[in-house]
This record gives sequence, structure tokens and C-alpha cells, in this order.
Amino acid sequence: MQMSIYYQKDDEYLIDLIEKRADRRRMSKSAMILSILEEYFEAEKRVGEILRDMQAIEEEQVEKALKVQEEKEDKRLGKIMVERDYVEKDQLQRALQVQKK
Repeated sequence: MQMSIYYQKDDEYLIDLIEKRADRRRMSKSAMILSILEEYFEAEKRVGEILRDMQAIEEEQVEKALKVQEEKEDKRLGKIMVERDYVEKDQLQRALQVQKK
């Protein structure tokens, strides 16, 4: 997918900040922008919500996993979802990575 960003002269400083941060993190500018958008939209969400946003899991599966978690209070929701084959381990890791941002 390709996306163009149109900005005004007054916004150039933002593009410069993105370029600097992308260089420090050794990322492309587009990856940096996506990272910022992801952080903005996924801030303070729970792992089930993030996985749902990623279209990795259905709402019904999240609800089932939450019920199991209520019964077994010592288990993390993500672990339950992986054990029940609702999500792949790498999908869970990605969601957790997003959540930590």
C-alpha cells in the first residue's frame, strides 16, 4: 500500500522530527509514522481489543477467553487465547508490543 502525505510549510518541523526519530530507531519514515499512529490509536487498550483491531481474533473468542480467565485467575488472557488456538503466538507478541508503547 502506498500513502502520500501533504503538509504545509508550517508543518515541516514535524517531518523533520519524524526523520530524526526514524534515523535514531533505524526505521523508514513511513514505518515511523505508522508506529506513531499505532501508538495514538491503541493507547491504553487491552490486549484483546488490540488483537480485535488487528483482525486476529473475533469478539466471541475474546469473550470466551475472558470467561476462562475468570475461572483460572492465575492465567493471562493472551496465554489462554494462544492455548485455545484463537491467535498465533506471534500475533499475541505483536499485540503486547503495541500495548507496551
